Amino acid sequence: MSSLALAVRDSSTMLRRNLLHARRYPSLTLNLLLTPIMLLLLFVYVFGDTMSAGIGGGGGPDRSAYIAYLVPGLLLMTIGSTTIGTAVSVSNDMTEGIIARFRTMAIHRPSVLIGHVVGSVLQSVISVVLVGAVAVAIGFRSTDATALEWLAAFGLLVLFALALTWIAVGMGLISPNAEAASNNAMPLIFLPLISSAFVPVDSMPGWFQPIAEYQPFTPAIETLRGLLLGTEIGHNGWLALAWCLGLAVLGYFWSTAKFNSDPK
Repeated sequence: MSSLALAVRDSSTMLRRNLLHARRYPSLTLNLLLTPIMLLLLFVYVFGDTMSAGIGGGGGPDRSAYIAYLVPGLLLMTIGSTTIGTAVSVSNDMTEGIIARFRTMAIHRPSVLIGHVVGSVLQSVISVVLVGAVAVAIGFRSTDATALEWLAAFGLLVLFALALTWIAVGMGLISPNAEAASNNAMPLIFLPLISSAFVPVDSMPGWFQPIAEYQPFTPAIETLRGLLLGTEIGHNGWLALAWCLGLAVLGYFWSTAKFNSDPK
């Protein structure tokens, strides 16, 4: 077999392995998936009228408008939540000795990480679909988006999932245990909370606005919001693309360098 065929075969095997693990131990994925769903229900049904009135500039509350505003940010937050499970899974592999066995086998070495990454991206897409289904059930609508805009939105979600997954893999590789991996990956959930996911950036205190604006989630949220709801995207599209590619490249080289280094 050619080197490419071997790489594809071994990567497919590792992907099946990670999907089987996710199916046999679904509690972690379900717990991480419940976080954005609970936040969606909380902000819509508990804070929805108050938040929508504030965003509307003092007008009457419009819960449906706030649902539309909220959903794009929570879809990206769902990706961040799902990738925490990847960091934990990679850390478990490193600490339980299976990686040491893989190192002695005649397999394509990058296939171990590729299996984790592809499996995590697939889980992220499924999680986004589930959260999106809940959002539609409680009133989210995107009637103005064209087929091309829906395709672009889906591509952004996949690219964002790929970027965060490579970062999560690196976090799992440097963590001494699963608990540390989960803690190290917590910024992937925390950053959406200080972005434009819940309120506009210009409604935040002046000193805090740069923190919310110059981070990867805000431009991605504004781009997704523009694609689904027809709001202005501006420079956020290029910033979101730059963040995704930059994080993906950084995470890839960081993870592969750490994985290929000799174990201490």
